[in-house]
Amino acid sequence: MARRRAYRVWNFIQEYSLLLISGALIALVWANLDAASYHHFIETPLWENPWIGVVEEGREGMRVLTLHFLVNDILMAFFFAIAAKEVWEAIILKNGALRGRKAMTPLIATAGGMLGPVSVYLGLAALMGWETFQAVHRGWAIPTATDIAFAYLVGRMVFGAAHPAIRFLLLLAIADDAAGLIILAIFYPTGEVNPEWLLLSVAAAGLVWLLFNELPIRLDRGRESRPVSSWVHRHLKWYPYAIAGALSWYGFYRAGLHPALGLIPVVLAVPHADRSFGIFAAAEEHLRDLLNQIEHMLKTPVEAILFFFGLANAGVVFSAIGVPTWLVLAGLVVGKPFGIFLFGWLAAGPMRLGLPKGMRMSDLFVLGCVAAIGFTVALFVAAVAFPPGAVQDAAKMGALFSFGASVIALIVGKLFRVQKQT
Repeated sequence: MARRRAYRVWNFIQEYSLLLISGALIALVWANLDAASYHHFIETPLWENPWIGVVEEGREGMRVLTLHFLVNDILMAFFFAIAAKEVWEAIILKNGALRGRKAMTPLIATAGGMLGPVSVYLGLAALMGWETFQAVHRGWAIPTATDIAFAYLVGRMVFGAAHPAIRFLLLLAIADDAAGLIILAIFYPTGEVNPEWLLLSVAAAGLVWLLFNELPIRLDRGRESRPVSSWVHRHLKWYPYAIAGALSWYGFYRAGLHPALGLIPVVLAVPHADRSFGIFAAAEEHLRDLLNQIEHMLKTPVEAILFFFGLANAGVVFSAIGVPTWLVLAGLVVGKPFGIFLFGWLAAGPMRLGLPKGMRMSDLFVLGCVAAIGFTVALFVAAVAFPPGAVQDAAKMGALFSFGASVIALIVGKLFRVQKQT
């Protein structure tokens, strides 16, 4: 009983899902009733300045901070910081979920869940002709995404909370997001790349780690009471990391990498626990390390941020449906399940890595259908893959339509006679 409670996922998943959907629905209705006022709202200048924002045409050296930039480029950095924290702990901690043999099958299935959608997206685009391929090829990464929250909620509906497929799904989704962050950083720069600015991010993360993490530990060596570390934790709290985070974000922004990833280097520098209860485990709110405290402090603000993310990105008119819509949708609902099943079968069968006890091979295909819900990160990638316009709107519509994968997953779960475990 204690073990089941330890692995219960915290309510943040359900709460941010509801707020994100609310924002997206408001945006959809608003854009289809009055597209001009919707776009005027999200692109309204909030602050003209020479440092951050969208470059103003005809005004050299001046930038404007819009609601869209504020949400996507600044506030979403906190969402990606939380995701990075979960990935980091899963990799670095001795009992982390992404360490050792137990994680190999989900990780290999994740590779299939990314290669499958890319192959379907680019393959279909190529079949449609060179002109179409040239217009849409930059969107290849959109269907690689798996929305952790919605996949988890639908997975519980299909498998039940206690089914081993749920933990497999969470491992796959968090590994998928980790790969997605790498793809964003490498393949989707926001402008001219100036890598020298990354030195600012590296220096900020390195100095805050050295001065407020490693140095106190070294000064406390041999003293059980750990007076220096305790003083730093009690009096300085998270403030040095906030300053380092701001500098790191600006380094990413000036480097031309997507600034929403700018907090990740500092996340790796924050003192963390020596154990993990699992991905987004509710029991981690009782851990006293600074990294878990920061995560739970950010929980409520990030829920609000995701409402505004849905509001600022899902305002697409239904007439925008086009070729990119069907390519993204096909990549998700066809490429995801078959990619996950094929690579998962290779790992569990020929490679003899096996599946979790109580999980069947058919459950792997059903899980792939659940993982085809791309929503949050797919919307985000669509916004950076294409400039504003018809192609971007059509690709976003494909990300929104991926909610249909939940219905497919429920039907396939019935056909494959999944036994719910509660």
